[in-house]
Amino acid sequence: MSINVARRPLAASLPAGGRALLVFLFVLVACAGPAAGQTAAAGQTAATTPRSSGSPPPPGVSAPAKPLVFAYYYIWYAAKSWDRAKTDLPTAGKYSSNDKYIIYDHVQAAKKAGIDGFIVSWKHEKRLDDPLAKLVAEAERQNFKLILLYQGLDFGRNPLDPKRIAADMQWFYATYGRSPVFGVWGKPAVVWSGTWKYSLQQIQGVRTAIGAPSKMLLLGSEKSATDYQAKQDAFDGDSYYWSSPDPLKTGGYQKRLDDLASAVHANNGKWIAPAAPGFDARLVGGTTIIDRRNGDTFRAAWRGASVSNPDAIGIISWNEFSENSQIEPSKNYGTTYLELTRQLTGAASAPPQSLPVDTSTPTPAPQAPVDTREYFAASAAGGVAVLAAIVAVSIFVVIMRRRRGRAP
Repeated sequence: MSINVARRPLAASLPAGGRALLVFLFVLVACAGPAAGQTAAAGQTAATTPRSSGSPPPPGVSAPAKPLVFAYYYIWYAAKSWDRAKTDLPTAGKYSSNDKYIIYDHVQAAKKAGIDGFIVSWKHEKRLDDPLAKLVAEAERQNFKLILLYQGLDFGRNPLDPKRIAADMQWFYATYGRSPVFGVWGKPAVVWSGTWKYSLQQIQGVRTAIGAPSKMLLLGSEKSATDYQAKQDAFDGDSYYWSSPDPLKTGGYQKRLDDLASAVHANNGKWIAPAAPGFDARLVGGTTIIDRRNGDTFRAAWRGASVSNPDAIGIISWNEFSENSQIEPSKNYGTTYLELTRQLTGAASAPPQSLPVDTSTPTPAPQAPVDTREYFAASAAGGVAVLAAIVAVSIFVVIMRRRRGRAP
């Protein structure tokens, strides 16, 4: 008579000692397997759980918005410009502002430093129209923003005819008003440099002629809260070009910024706060010298601008070499101030841009690090489970052979 092994439980065919051994091995395998899995899972969880980046703001309090960062940018340079009133030169050499390759390099370098755009100095004349056109084209290609800085004073610091200013701004709007690079706040923004030399009536006349604020925003360049409030109905904000104070020594420095910011925001305007790394304009008639202090002056100016709740920080400047306020890489300072700008904007801590990957060879997924103790514990537990399974299978084979041997 044959025995139907498939229908008889294995334990029933074993003697009492064999059944006890089999039960022991089964329990051992059952316990070792989950233990190994749980240990490995615990190690993976510990390695992959993200760390908190900081305490969240209190309930009902939102984190302050990060202001935009712009740098004042000048497009008047020709090769001969560098031979006058310069104590430092750009590492790029005596460039022309009309050189599209220089413009490309400037935009690239500014973006890498965390700068969102340039506040570009301009008025309607060919020597500035041509580089402006190239800058706009490059900014469009690189998704870089621009704010127009209209130079309302001539070389002798005298005010231009308001009719000319209105005509120049109308030309600008007709030419670039629909370019996305100027839509910083939804529509082109124009900073009128030198508004302190114009009357409220003159400014309002220009404002009406250019269709502000429906077509574009008109920002003043007033120097105090009192001055701004006197003309606030003619402005959509203010950009204070304060290049020569010492943020560590000038009395009332922070109060002036805070008061002006409050006056601008009280009238729903845009506030562009200044931050300069240093200043020395003696070769163009200046007398004030603000030492850079190996970057400490710039850090202090940045703090002052930041706490005034700006809509944008205006770095003074990218390339005003006659006043020695530049952050563009130069022979005297190298890339020091561009690197410092990266730190101040937070670009230095941003993750690097992804590089091209060879898709022909799949990249293995990164393995989460496991604590060494957990690794060996998991390996030992897994080894015991495997060994127990081998022993159990061996016993099963021996038993089956013996039972077949006894069969008639």
